[in-house]
Amino acid sequence: MADLQTPLRPKRKKDIADYLVKFRWILVIFIVLPISAAIYFLNYLDELISATKSAKKREKEHEENLRKVVNRLKQRNPKKDGLVCTARKPYIAVGMRNVDYKRARHFAVDLSAFKNILYIDKEKMVAKLEPLVNMGQITRATVPMNLALSVVAEFNDLTVGGLINGYGIEGSSHIYGLFSDTIVALEVVLADGRVVRATKDNEYSDLFYAIPWSQGTIGLLVSAEIKLIPIKEYMKLTYKPARGNLKELAKGFADSFAPTNGDQSKVPDFVEGMIYSPTEAVFMTGVYASKEEAKKKGNVINNYGWWFKPWFYQYAQRTLEKGEFIEYIPTREYYHRHTRSIYWEGKLILPFGDQWWFRWLLGWMMPPKLSLLKITQIEAIRNYYHDRHVIQDILIPLYKVGDALEFLHQEMEVYPLWLCPHRLFKLPVKTMIFPEPGFELHHRQGDTSYAQMFSDIGVYYAPGPVIRGEEFNGVEAVHRLEQWLIDNHGFQPQYSVSELNEKNFWRMFDGGLYEKCRLKYGALGTFMSVYYKSKKGRKTEKEVQEAEAAVLEPAYAEETT
Repeated sequence: MADLQTPLRPKRKKDIADYLVKFRWILVIFIVLPISAAIYFLNYLDELISATKSAKKREKEHEENLRKVVNRLKQRNPKKDGLVCTARKPYIAVGMRNVDYKRARHFAVDLSAFKNILYIDKEKMVAKLEPLVNMGQITRATVPMNLALSVVAEFNDLTVGGLINGYGIEGSSHIYGLFSDTIVALEVVLADGRVVRATKDNEYSDLFYAIPWSQGTIGLLVSAEIKLIPIKEYMKLTYKPARGNLKELAKGFADSFAPTNGDQSKVPDFVEGMIYSPTEAVFMTGVYASKEEAKKKGNVINNYGWWFKPWFYQYAQRTLEKGEFIEYIPTREYYHRHTRSIYWEGKLILPFGDQWWFRWLLGWMMPPKLSLLKITQIEAIRNYYHDRHVIQDILIPLYKVGDALEFLHQEMEVYPLWLCPHRLFKLPVKTMIFPEPGFELHHRQGDTSYAQMFSDIGVYYAPGPVIRGEEFNGVEAVHRLEQWLIDNHGFQPQYSVSELNEKNFWRMFDGGLYEKCRLKYGALGTFMSVYYKSKKGRKTEKEVQEAEAAVLEPAYAEETT
């Protein structure tokens, strides 16, 4: 695609939603931010209280809460009660979807007590975490020990359960894979109330591989044991500017972390790219560094965690003028560098939030809680974001990044774009997402015999046509993007708003293992299917029952034959 001229679109007449979104900052400043700050503080106090308890006491509380879940499940009458669903409110999830499936009648199971770090084992290099432990919470506990999860998702509020059942990625994923690839064991409550521990090599190994990307539709995750790695106090970060067309930028991105000669000794610990326009990008590579190294004479230390610091994506963009440079950032502050500005979404929520005076005066309250943003948006604003905004991540083979960038420019023209590579491992079984068949025979850049190198492209912002006041059909654009992903062996994380019908959903994902586990472990008729849970739009009780019955009938027929 050599011609990147954007299509001509007619001007769009503004409606009430445009003005509601434009002046939404008033509500955010005077209501959302103060309440968000209070919630963050209360959560922090809750963490401190939990940390004072012994590991034995936390484990005892975990067992007590587990018994409550089991007893609750046993109270359910399958003939009278709805499908099992967590009691978490629809607006709590991180993402644009308002979890519409919860608007149908359901049998609620409360998992809100599962929010503790049960233990951190320095010898086995494993942390046992409950599903509502978030990334900010775990890094507060592990980083002072010079330990971290091998994949720490950048946004503070992302939870262990959401990252396992859904999707999680970070700058170290080119080494360790997705968040779900770092699991040692899963503790799951099945439909019949049994509590099992699944690992990759025990009798529940099928469950171990089926849970990721299942959106909690096979069983209820109540804890996970996750790999830890040793880290150092600082991240030595190198910023490199890049210019050229989108294909050239994609090649520069691959070259920044994947040596063409296969020399793994030169692979950095962290990789990130940001495409600011069709011709400009900045690529960042990081390696862990000790305190002694960071404080050597001549080295620059950037204590990025202060609330008044420039937003990271804007700070990195200065590289285009400044040229390549190196600095040292305290490791925990680096991990969460995109939290305060919600990548660059904060610019739309608070148009002046990046200004120095706002950062000094109110930056300490950032970011606003996404759940509060959802609560305070009326239907008109919600529809506006569905139709005229893009919140998507796409996962594609590394060698197709250039094609994907050109497609995204033509269809959506969203900038900045976030690039984050990740390994997609060749596993003993075929899971919902999987490498291209025979990838190892091509010896492409970044690939190994055991994993194909993919990349995430994060598309978060208002499309160019919307910013210019032109007509833009977001539904059709997402529909074409999803079809492109299917045609190019790509995947769409299910947190985003999907336009896929059921047939195309299962063309994108492989449902073989998932459906076998749903049948084997009694999830059919107890938990909603992953497609229907991800499907856009409100669901009535009747729709839920009919959709589940359609799956149940052939499944049970197959079981009895």
